[in-house]
Amino acid sequence: MGIEDFMRSDNVVAVVGVSRNPEKWGYKLYKFFKGKYRKVYPINPAVEEIDGDKVYPNLRSLPEVPDVVDIVVPPNVAREIVKEAIEVGVRRIWFQPGSEDEEAIKMCKEAGIETVWGACLMESIIKGPPKMGAFFSPSSG
Repeated sequence: MGIEDFMRSDNVVAVVGVSRNPEKWGYKLYKFFKGKYRKVYPINPAVEEIDGDKVYPNLRSLPEVPDVVDIVVPPNVAREIVKEAIEVGVRRIWFQPGSEDEEAIKMCKEAGIETVWGACLMESIIKGPPKMGAFFSPSSG
């Protein structure tokens, strides 16, 4: 298990914090991931659709448990997302730069969730897994 497992094209990914604004990272990441992963679910409780795609209000509302949750929200919101991810059985979480939260990362470690922070998932797909600057916490189980 490693960072490469987050980037496998057969993953089902949920992007938490999608936006309809093309200038926002939540939009850019969602659009990019749609061409890279088997299935991508957009999540934002304030948005109903993006470019014709249904947007889900939360992880609990998804029709399946995603392999990876990519978090693109402020740190205080990330904590709540992690709690929900634990409830539904998510095994991998990637915190986009700016969404990292010490308490949320600690919760992931305690729940045995593989976690990456300090690097951008989109950039890692384009350039390859980060060699420096990223932190990876493998699952404990």
